[in-house]
Parts: sequence; structure tokens; C-alpha cells
Amino acid sequence: MALERIADQPRAVALLRRALEGGRVAHAWAFVGPPGSGRTATALAFAAELLGSGAPGHPDLHVIVPTPPETNPKGARVIRIGAIRELERQAALRPARATRKVFVVDDAERMTGVAPEAFLKTLEEPPAATVIILVLRHRRALPATVLSRCQVVRFEPRGGEAARALAAEALVLLADVRAKGADELFRRTERLDRDRAEGLVDAFWLHGRDLLLAKAGAPAGLVGGPARAEELGREAAAWTEAELVRAVDLCRRVRAAFTRNVAPRLGLEVLLAHLALREA
Repeated sequence: MALERIADQPRAVALLRRALEGGRVAHAWAFVGPPGSGRTATALAFAAELLGSGAPGHPDLHVIVPTPPETNPKGARVIRIGAIRELERQAALRPARATRKVFVVDDAERMTGVAPEAFLKTLEEPPAATVIILVLRHRRALPATVLSRCQVVRFEPRGGEAARALAAEALVLLADVRAKGADELFRRTERLDRDRAEGLVDAFWLHGRDLLLAKAGAPAGLVGGPARAEELGREAAAWTEAELVRAVDLCRRVRAAFTRNVAPRLGLEVLLAHLALREA
């Protein structure tokens, strides 16, 4: 089952499992927790359970993510009223294959302007056979009137020990791919599930941030102490500031791609090719 692949969030998984087994699936959910806690991976796994299919690209699964303005691809990524209107339109249609439709709104706190108000109207009069899952950082990120109509599922930050182990795994993976090339990249990503890929991308994201801090001469305390600051400084010297900014942005884009059901292996291969092999 899809939910069984979710690690480090036993309470959230148990709550969702009880809802499925008891036939008490709310029409709206809010998955609340910090980035990297597995919120989006769990939302997609829950959607797979609801739709009875783990296959990517299911016609009854709709994922809404923040996007830049059409006229400015480098502009601020937000969820605009047009995306909510399209959600309303799709929700009014009959399911194409399953018995229901599922909508996942990732980074829901990025709804702007009148979008939250429009979304509230959808929650007040939910279309039949529709489940909506909001993914957001904290409860105060959206009006209380919106959250009050959702079943809230809390996600805890991954434990410090688990996070450190994941960061160490990411750096070892990066070093191995740098040393051994593309064959090692393909071998190491061959059997990668979405939750593990999500965690590794977050670890690379944080590492890129630390390299930027080190390159800018930030105090050692911000990057884990003098020894790590010295190590980061040596690595950062091989990058320009612009290259590091692009690498961090690529981490963000790969993470967003996972919400659109991009295969975990493909996303991580693109990222590693850029970080380790300076490709893509």
C-alpha cells in the first residue's frame, strides 16, 4: 500500500489509515508541517490510496503548485485565482476513472489576492466525490475559516538524528557520483522511492544554502562550527556564486516536480548530474 512507504510520520499515517479503513474520509484535509517532513509525499500516497492506483498521471489526480506569472518566468511563484477557478471547474466534472477526484494543493500558503476567499467557497459547498488536500507550513498560513473546514493532519520535523543521517547519505552519494561518474549515478538511483528522494533533495538544498553562506563569509556558527565552515569554504571555492544560486534553484524545481508526479529517480538524476557532473 502507498502509505506504508511513508517513513518517520507514524501518527499521520495511522490517522489516514483509520480514515480509509473506517470509510470516514473528509472532503478536505490540511497536511501541516515543515518542508522536508514528508507532507507532499504523504499527500500523493494518500491520493493513490483514495484512487486505488499508485500509477503516476492518474486522470483523477490534480496537483496545483505555485507558478510564476505567464509574462515573467522568473517572477514570484504563487497560486493565483486562475488556478483556483480551474480547480473549481475540474471538481465539477465527473471522475474519469476512479470513484472520486483528488486535488493536492502544494504550498497552499502561497495563495494570493482573492484566491483564499474563492477557495473557501469551494470548501463550503464541496463538489460530490471530491477530496481536497492542502499542504502548508503552519495553520496560521491560511485564514481560520479555510482551515476550520479541513481535517488537519500534523507532520513533525524529521528527527535530528534521522536528518543528520540523511544529510550524510546525500553527501556520500554526491561524492561517489563525482568520483565514479554517470554509471554510479544510475546504479545508486535505481530503486529510489519518492519519500527518500524528497529527503535527499532537501539535504542537497540545505547543503547548497550552506555553501552560499560559506562563500559569503558568514559566521561559522551559521554552518555548524569552524571545522565545517572551513570544509564548506574549500568546496565553495570551486563554484561561482551564480552557479550556487542556480543549483539551489534547481533543488527547488526538482522538489516541485515531485508534486507533479515526476519519477523520483528522474528528478534526483537530473539534480545529481548538475551537482556532481556539472551537466543539465
